[in-house]
Amino acid sequence: METIGTPTLWAITLAAVAALLALDFLLTRKPHEVSMKEAIGWSLFYIALPLLFGVWVVAQHGGEIGSQYYTGYVVEKSLSVDNLFVFMLLLAAFAVPRAQQQKVLLFGIIGALVLRGVFIALGAAALSRWDAVFLVFGAILLITGLKLLRDALKGHEQEVDPEKMWAVRWGRKIGLKPFAIVVLAVFATDIVFAIDSVPAVYGITGDPYLVFVTNAFALLGLRALYFVLEGALSKLVHLSYGLAAILVFIGAKLGLHWGHMHWDSVPEISTQLSLGVIVGILAITVTTSLIASKRAERAAEESALEESQR
Repeated sequence: METIGTPTLWAITLAAVAALLALDFLLTRKPHEVSMKEAIGWSLFYIALPLLFGVWVVAQHGGEIGSQYYTGYVVEKSLSVDNLFVFMLLLAAFAVPRAQQQKVLLFGIIGALVLRGVFIALGAAALSRWDAVFLVFGAILLITGLKLLRDALKGHEQEVDPEKMWAVRWGRKIGLKPFAIVVLAVFATDIVFAIDSVPAVYGITGDPYLVFVTNAFALLGLRALYFVLEGALSKLVHLSYGLAAILVFIGAKLGLHWGHMHWDSVPEISTQLSLGVIVGILAITVTTSLIASKRAERAAEESALEESQR
C-alpha cells in the first residue's frame, strides 16, 4: 500500500505528538478550571496546526493527496465532536469536579490515540491482503449511520449509565479509585468510537500515515475544544442526522471503491466530491440545529411569559 509516510516522517510525527501530549500534561499538572480565553486560545492553535500541515502536504505531494488529507481531517474532527458529547455525559454522570475534568479528558485522548493506532495498523495490514475489507468497513459505517439515523428519528437522546458499563463494574470490583474508574469508562467509549472513525477515514484515503495523522490532529485539540463547545453542544440538535449522513455516504463510497476495483464500469466518488458533500452536510446540520434551537428557546420564553400572565 502506497504511503507518503517515510520512516523519517513517521518518527518526526510520533515525536511531535508525544511532545504535544507532554505539553498538555504540564498544562494540566495543577488542577484548575479552564477559562474560556484559555480554551479558545488552545483550540485555535490545534486548528491552525493541522491546517498548516495540510499546506505542507499539498506543496510536497500535490493537490490530490492534500484533498485526501483535508477531507480525512474534516471527517475525523466531525466525529470527534460526538466523542466530546459522550465525554460530557460521562463527566456529568460521575460528577467530576471542573478542576479535574481536563485531566480526565487528556487520559481519554491518549487512550483514543493508542487504540486508533492499533486499529489503523490492523486495518492497513488487512487491506493489503484482502480487498473485501473495504466492504466490511463500508458495512460497519452503513450500519452505524443507519442506527444513528433511527435513534435520531425516534428522538432517542444519547445517554450514559455508568452502572451498565462493564468497565465501571470491573473497576469497582478490583477496587480502583473513583478517578481511575472514570478514566477507564472513557477508555471504554474510546473503543466504540475507534471502530467507527478508522473505517471512516479509510474510506477517504488508503494511506496509513494520512489516516493516523488526521486522527491525531482531530484528537489532540479535544481537551480545549471541550470547554469551548461545552455550552454549544446542546444546541447541535441535528448533529446525529449529520453524522449519520456522513457515515452512510462514506460507507457507500467504500462499497463503490471495492466494486470499481473489480469492474471498471462501477463509478467511484472522487475525493473532491467527498469533501464537498461532507462540508455541505456539516454546514446544513449546524445551520438547521441553530435555527431549531433558537425556535425552541423562543417558544419556551413565550410559554413562560404566558404562564406568568395567567
